[in-house]
Amino acid sequence: MITITLKDGTQKQVEKGTTVYQIAKDISEGLARVAIGGEINGKKVDLMHKVNDDVALNILRFEDEEGKEFLRHTSSHVLAQAVKRLFPGTKLAIGPAIENGYYYDFDTDHRFTQEDLEKIEAEMKKIVKEKLELERFELSRDEAIALMQEQGEDYKVELIQDLPEDAIISFYKQGEFVDLCAGPHVPSTGKIKAIKLLSVAGAYWRGDEKNKMLQRIYGTSFEKKKDLEEYLHRLEEAKKRDHRKLGKELDLFSLQEEGPGFPFFHPKGMVIRNMLEDFWRDEHVKRGYEEIKTPIILNESLWHQSGHWDHYKENMYVTKIDDQDFAVKPMNCPGSILMFKRKMHSYKDLPIRMGELGLVHRHELSGALHGLMRVRCFTQDDAHIFMLPDQIKDEIMGVIDFVDYFYNIFGFKYHIELSTRPEDSMGTDEEWELAINALEDALKEKNIPYKVNEGDGAFYGPKIDFHLEDCLGRTWQCGTIQLDFQMPQRFDINYVGADGEKHKPIMIHRVIFGSIERFIGILIEHFAGKFPTWLAPVQARILPITDRQLEYATQLKNRLISQGIRIEVDTRSEKIGYKIREAQLSKVPYMLIIGDKEMETETIAVRSRDKGELGAIEVSTFIEQVKEEAINKSL
Repeated sequence: MITITLKDGTQKQVEKGTTVYQIAKDISEGLARVAIGGEINGKKVDLMHKVNDDVALNILRFEDEEGKEFLRHTSSHVLAQAVKRLFPGTKLAIGPAIENGYYYDFDTDHRFTQEDLEKIEAEMKKIVKEKLELERFELSRDEAIALMQEQGEDYKVELIQDLPEDAIISFYKQGEFVDLCAGPHVPSTGKIKAIKLLSVAGAYWRGDEKNKMLQRIYGTSFEKKKDLEEYLHRLEEAKKRDHRKLGKELDLFSLQEEGPGFPFFHPKGMVIRNMLEDFWRDEHVKRGYEEIKTPIILNESLWHQSGHWDHYKENMYVTKIDDQDFAVKPMNCPGSILMFKRKMHSYKDLPIRMGELGLVHRHELSGALHGLMRVRCFTQDDAHIFMLPDQIKDEIMGVIDFVDYFYNIFGFKYHIELSTRPEDSMGTDEEWELAINALEDALKEKNIPYKVNEGDGAFYGPKIDFHLEDCLGRTWQCGTIQLDFQMPQRFDINYVGADGEKHKPIMIHRVIFGSIERFIGILIEHFAGKFPTWLAPVQARILPITDRQLEYATQLKNRLISQGIRIEVDTRSEKIGYKIREAQLSKVPYMLIIGDKEMETETIAVRSRDKGELGAIEVSTFIEQVKEEAINKSL
């Protein structure tokens, strides 16, 4: 007998060789019906996996994030099987599960169309109805290569050839279809209840633009049809909120052919940007930060010293000045270190908090660019904190509180991940353990739940990442706190301690917005362009009913501007209903309608974008209302 420890801590004694499915069934018939896979000592396995040792077991269902991967990975195999049935001769590349779905890459002379996707989806549904069992089998490396060569699967052969000679290669078979795969999968295609193919796009083999362009079909699957319908509704809502579409309609920003990946901010976009930066500055002053500005271009030797050249040079732009090699900065931290190093500090000066709205440039492949979300130049709201060892926990907790305050202002929920040491990193095991423990201790003291993201830290230190959630339930990684023992050593920066000796400070790298550009993109989609009054590029639009009110409209405009309110006047000779609709489409928070009556009484008839008619209001009352919304950052 062996001992199985379940997620809730209870233990079960079972026979050696019992499958995960049999364990689930022994717990309850209901659990067996909804079980989709298992997780043994943190590793995902099929339901038919046999347990031979004492283990910790988590029975996974589709509601579990890990469980969704099982269903969607199997769906990618169903997609490949359907394509092979309909388009014989197609070569298969890779087909993983991804967030909210899956994809498969195909090599075929046929160009997939939307009509093809409909045919493929129909064939996938047939395969689901066939309830084909997924059978795992293993081959030696040579046997696996022979099998894939026999099937004409050149890409699979290349993948296998990259594996060690003594590797045991696993495959999954469903009906006539066999695919190279490590798994895991659901036991039968019949587990998939709802399928939708979403789009087709180009993708280079292995993500290398030097390789052949393949066709990538994206899809999603759910265990229940209702869940798929809800997801498709969210996708439609996301299309309406697409920041690229709204950015153009609202005249906020553009991307020009002359500068791919380098955004142009229009006057109205600059209002939003400036409001965010002003808010950032005000809050940082309150918390003891000093603002600095460092150069965009610095000598290449600096980037060797920081370690960026060894770990990041493929993403950097380089140039020559006076026959010397320089690089355009991809990050702000070396500049901040030089600012700290400009003079000797006492331990009494620490912590020193330096903030910088620093413009950085990073080379991104053209296929990865996406509006403001993925660009080649962006402004990081960076800050670097130089501190004593006994100040680490307090400073980390202070940044956590700061990030929480910022995200609450915009109405964002968020979750936290702790990212640990990557393979490509600097420093000793002892330093990394100390840094990881410091971040964990701060999170535990704040009683904040978090998920560990193994191996995803920065090359110089572990980090806490903040993933904010927008109104559609999508998550965006924005804020980060990185704890760094390495840069102070590499740059030999010091402070004078109480003992009169030199000591190296500890360093925190942190951002809250992350990228100003990307944060604006997120806000556009989160608010669907309907910015709260304090952020809106135009807070109110004056709508004269006839030309008789134009002079009063101008006087009113000047009065409101003098009170710091952002205002426009619609002077067109159009009907008032048309002007109201246009203002509503422009998502202006307030429409101030003036006719003869308003002109005589020196009032305004106010219409709210969100609440409709508010009636006649004194101008001074309206001014106070808008000011109050701005001061309170009302949503």
